[in-house]
Amino acid sequence: MIIFGTRGYLYQLAVLTLVCNWCTNPAAHTLRKRVTKFTLFFVPLFPFSTKFATQCTFCGGEQQIPKEQADQLLAQYAASQQGNPFGQAQGPVQGQPGYAPGGNPYRT
Repeated sequence: MIIFGTRGYLYQLAVLTLVCNWCTNPAAHTLRKRVTKFTLFFVPLFPFSTKFATQCTFCGGEQQIPKEQADQLLAQYAASQQGNPFGQAQGPVQGQPGYAPGGNPYRT
């Protein structure tokens, strides 16, 4: 007896502020990736379906998008974060007031 089937995985890639197509409100949208994998004896072997979607956190409206658009939104999200998970600069930056090379950057 061979047991086979599928299993779905849902990944949240980013949270973006977009204008919703359903409610026309500027709100946070989650960018999600749904991967369906073929399983054999309950072991996931390979993905056979990958879909991307955005969901409005205000009204709950969901819209499937192509992979190219998801990649663009993800690149936009990464550029806005600039390597920081909270989206803000860490401490003083060179060329701004409060920056002291070789010393304590928080002391002016």
